[in-house]
Amino acid sequence: MSRSFRVVHTALASAVLLLAACADTGPRVSPGPATAGALQACAELSARFNWPRTVLSEAESVPAGKLMVAGAPVPEHCLVNGRMNERVSAVDGQTYAIGFQMRLPLAWNGRFYHQGNGGLDGFVVDAVGPASGGGPITSALQQGFAVLSSDAGHNRTQLPFFGLDPQARADYGYQAVGSLTPMARSLIRAAYGKEPDRSYIGGCSNGGRHAMVAAARYAEQYDGVLAGNPGFNLPRSALAQLWGAQQYNKLATSADLASAFTPAERKVLADAVLDRCDALDGLADGLIQDTRRCQNAFDLARDVRTCVAARDGSCLSAEQKAALNGVFNGARAEGEKFHASFPFDAGLVGADWASWKFVSSITNRDPVAVAYVFQTPPAAKALAADARALAMNYDVAAGVRNLNATAAPFNQSALAFMTPPASDLSALKKRGGKMMVYHGMSDGVFSPDDSVAWWEQLNGAHQGAAAGFARLYLVPGMNHCRGGPATDQFDMLSALVEWVERGRAPDRVVAQVRGAGNAGGVNTELPANWSATRSRPLCAYPLVAQYKGGDAELATSFECR
Repeated sequence: MSRSFRVVHTALASAVLLLAACADTGPRVSPGPATAGALQACAELSARFNWPRTVLSEAESVPAGKLMVAGAPVPEHCLVNGRMNERVSAVDGQTYAIGFQMRLPLAWNGRFYHQGNGGLDGFVVDAVGPASGGGPITSALQQGFAVLSSDAGHNRTQLPFFGLDPQARADYGYQAVGSLTPMARSLIRAAYGKEPDRSYIGGCSNGGRHAMVAAARYAEQYDGVLAGNPGFNLPRSALAQLWGAQQYNKLATSADLASAFTPAERKVLADAVLDRCDALDGLADGLIQDTRRCQNAFDLARDVRTCVAARDGSCLSAEQKAALNGVFNGARAEGEKFHASFPFDAGLVGADWASWKFVSSITNRDPVAVAYVFQTPPAAKALAADARALAMNYDVAAGVRNLNATAAPFNQSALAFMTPPASDLSALKKRGGKMMVYHGMSDGVFSPDDSVAWWEQLNGAHQGAAAGFARLYLVPGMNHCRGGPATDQFDMLSALVEWVERGRAPDRVVAQVRGAGNAGGVNTELPANWSATRSRPLCAYPLVAQYKGGDAELATSFECR
């Protein structure tokens, strides 16, 4: 889609949500809230549990307070570690398995949460189930969920060369998700004497992609899906990162790629966007709520001063403007756009935004992901020794073709095994499942424009009534999953539970800043003139938070319309 969001009249937007709320979303499986259960003997699980090709290596009780999440103690629970589907690859001789961890609370609320992890996976992180957003929002485990996390079928020592094995690629893309949940539900039955009444999956970044994959491929396994800043077009996004690095390198004045667009210059651009767009929602407060109107209102050539001499941090050169227009309009190869545009937003001053653009794009993240996990056939292993050279010399046009390629033994292209295959999510809708997606407007790697295009396509497939089972929330100023000048602390998991189990559709979710005294850590990128407790509503797209009067620091002073 173009950089401009589709302009939707506010009255029509309200009508869309009303129509969706009244739409028939199909029969619900086991209606009503989940019921609690008590944990049976933890230490006996290893001996008692039996699942094909699955081994539990550990099952032990963890006392209350031994594990802390965002400064708060986790109640007593059972820690289980294991692996499944162990095999020796006929391609590279490596031993692969799907490593996993489950944490089973002593006081269980009857729910299961599959935690999708990020990046190229390869790590079994603590299974606590972040509730979304930054800061001390109570985790799923602290709320009483049984929580699962996994490495998606490869370990840290196999990064990134697990991509040389076709099955490891498939596990990373989608098959690990499909294998883990049936096993986890059986393990929960062994631990509590019953399977969960409700099953949820969620994550941010690649974890958000995992959640979208689950919604499309494994809808029968989940009642609720939570996807944050989802990289559902991850192969294209990673390739676009390499293309962007090549554009910025033309402007760089040193070996530091960030010299192409310095912090001072990023602030010049962010301030110009704010000057043009901040008050469109009725209040100049450092947050651009009406993002769609902003993309039409802001003009880089007109609204940012062009340097008449050398760059000095107070202007942008003509060359910078041309490059930025190209990057923000979407990556191109051979004259054709192959990935989404990015919106202009105030959060591009964020350190995380810069890290994705100027560090991840030339180090052991995006270049090696493209070369060894997404490209068919994979690149020569020797190229991984210099990720920057790999990025700068990569043939992007060939890369676009390679993302779609198959060649034995790689019988699935990267776009096939990584991208959620279904665009209408009819199976999730039919079973009564619900889905919530959120995306920071200043994400430096996965574009919110992509998520908006996804929702528009989904809504079209359901005759304008997709909001009856799937909703999108855009977070002004927020970088990738958190950070930036934003209200980036919010709990969408609780809102999702309310929707799934009690039918309370979330037209808005309240978000707060992580100001001074925040238990989960302070966001140091907050403007000095913001309240340390500022709150704002995150409105279900296409609704926009509009100021209606009152205390400018409170969410109650805004309405979604």
